[in-house]
Amino acid sequence: MKVIIAEKPDQGVTLASIFQTKKHQGYIEIFPNELFPKGAYMTWAIGHLLQLVPPERYRPEWKQWKLETLPIIPERFQYEVEKAKAKQFAIVKELLRKPEVTEIIHAGDAGREGELIVRNIIQMSGVKKPMKRLWLSSLTPKAIYEGFRQLLDEAETRNLYEEAYARACADWLVGMNASRVYSILLKQKGMNDVFSVGRVQTPTLAFIVKREKEIAQFRPEPFWEVVAKFHIDGKQYEGKWVDEKGETRIKEELLAQKIAQFCRNKPAEVKEVQTERKTFHPPLLFNLSSLQAAANKMYQFSPKKTLDILQKLYQKGIVSYPRSDSNYVTKGEAETFPDILQKLRAFPEYQPFFPLPNTSILHNKRYVNEKKVTDHYAIIPTEQVADPAKLSADERKIYDLVVRRLIAAHYEAAVFDYTTVITLVDGRARFISKGKQQIQEGWQKVISQREEGEEAILPSLREGEQGDVLDVRIKEGKTQPPKRYTEGQLITLMKTAGKFLDNEELEKVLAKTEGLGTEATRAAIITTLKERNYIEVKKNQVYATDKAKVLIEAIGEKILASPEMTAKWEQRLSEIGEGKASAAHFMEQVKKLSKKIVEDALASSQHWNFAGFDTASIQRTTSKATLGKPVGTCKLCGGTVIDKGEFYGCANYAKTKCSFTISKRILGKTISQANVKKLLQHGKTNVIKGFKKGEKTFDAALMWDEKEKKIVFSFPKK
Repeated sequence: MKVIIAEKPDQGVTLASIFQTKKHQGYIEIFPNELFPKGAYMTWAIGHLLQLVPPERYRPEWKQWKLETLPIIPERFQYEVEKAKAKQFAIVKELLRKPEVTEIIHAGDAGREGELIVRNIIQMSGVKKPMKRLWLSSLTPKAIYEGFRQLLDEAETRNLYEEAYARACADWLVGMNASRVYSILLKQKGMNDVFSVGRVQTPTLAFIVKREKEIAQFRPEPFWEVVAKFHIDGKQYEGKWVDEKGETRIKEELLAQKIAQFCRNKPAEVKEVQTERKTFHPPLLFNLSSLQAAANKMYQFSPKKTLDILQKLYQKGIVSYPRSDSNYVTKGEAETFPDILQKLRAFPEYQPFFPLPNTSILHNKRYVNEKKVTDHYAIIPTEQVADPAKLSADERKIYDLVVRRLIAAHYEAAVFDYTTVITLVDGRARFISKGKQQIQEGWQKVISQREEGEEAILPSLREGEQGDVLDVRIKEGKTQPPKRYTEGQLITLMKTAGKFLDNEELEKVLAKTEGLGTEATRAAIITTLKERNYIEVKKNQVYATDKAKVLIEAIGEKILASPEMTAKWEQRLSEIGEGKASAAHFMEQVKKLSKKIVEDALASSQHWNFAGFDTASIQRTTSKATLGKPVGTCKLCGGTVIDKGEFYGCANYAKTKCSFTISKRILGKTISQANVKKLLQHGKTNVIKGFKKGEKTFDAALMWDEKEKKIVFSFPKK
């Protein structure tokens, strides 16, 4: 008899669904069948059942956060069972130890984390029995059956476990030491908060803070452009005045007025017409990063939301493995596309795209390339095609993106002619006009492309044609600061280690991307930055908080904020997964780095200067020590106001529904407990600097308005 261990309960249920079964508490009994003549037990983890033990389990003195105990470097890492998941671990352990069980089938997600989760459970159980590996890229009944029929030897994926284990231990070492040293040192500067620091999250945060600085330091400059409307041989079009360097922006208004005055009612001649034909090939198939970027751009979905939806579609068996880092498929998958597309043709949404220009892409290396498929192929719809109308609204959007990518791959290139016209006014003033014309729609019939500042359609013009200036106007503008990143752009930034490309295909990225994090972890990193109050997302724009700015200022140019160094770590970890590098050697380097991080922080803290930062507002808002503690008297009912975690509220709420609350964060500012006490006792706080509303910041005190029975802003007198 065999024990099959899946990564999650719903995954276990899906894997067992092709057999006759009986459900039990924490596992499913599979009755004897062709694949399992003696039957099998299907059980599962609940994600990570185990966690690395806290520092005090190695040495009691490591429990307290003190500089003298750093760096914390255990000789050998240990795991423990998470208390909340102990019951399920006991069930798995009992099944593994049954005498009739002679073999284990590892059925965790086909990736690094899945490898670590299940192998850790088996090791912790102390059972040593022969093991095979189920490796799936989709959860259709056919794929599950074939996967169980062609199990891998566990040795084929053991290196992935080594990689995941090294990654977990390295992140623990760097995170534990860096978070402690910076939290302690910044507390000495008056900021009583936990400053979480991580190998991947901190370089990512550094990108965001750098952009925030660029925006803050940007000083808009006015400029003027001269725009003329021409009438040439019965045709009309516009152009902008341009100098000999090709610049259309004029820094002095008076000069712009002189140029405009000169050009009015003057003759005009088409001096030069240049046309360049550009061919745009259909986009590559999706990997997780490119899908997250596309969903964010189109629907403002966070990377985590996209991954969560994709996971649901995978569990339903209608898309392939979600955490893929490949844009390619093998010939085996490509052979299934005609059948998949024929099924998709039945749905009204996709009927207009058929018949396809190319019925097969089997020999198209842009999509079918065995050498570029690593653990998994690109994200594609499976042969278990779903009716989009039967999916939830969000599931339909993600499924539609995946389907359209596959359909577009069977289309021709999109072709455009880009035209540049130079018009001379009175033989002297040069004006430039740009436009484009669609020659072949191609794949853009399937995936419409919306471009900002798209070129106008120009009339057909020939060199030497003459006419007049119909009208001249002066257009005033201001230089614009760099734009804040969207969450989708952050995913792209992380994938390319900061070499930002506004191109979801990322075709020009290094052949072996040295990115920050992995396809599976990037969404979680961005979520962590939100949860730890380092970033705020407003209207899909990512803002850095004061807490983030202080941390990155403290770290400075040190290795912790270096995307290049972290990217090289990722590459080395990948080499461990491929069996090309030693995990032990890598861990020795990480131990040295952890020591250096502590030394660097101690040395640089002597010169920290946080002038210009509102350090007083960076205080812990939720703490076990303060939770439930009274802070003053309720302004509405005279009851006691207590710390309720994310806000302060009246203790009488449960009895009388008293609605008095004070949020711990108002317009981007943390409201300290000292200010809350002042407000409750004296009716007014101190002046708090740096409230943000949209792009504007202002300083104000918070005041209790007795007449309106609410808290209002009180602005300092100028």
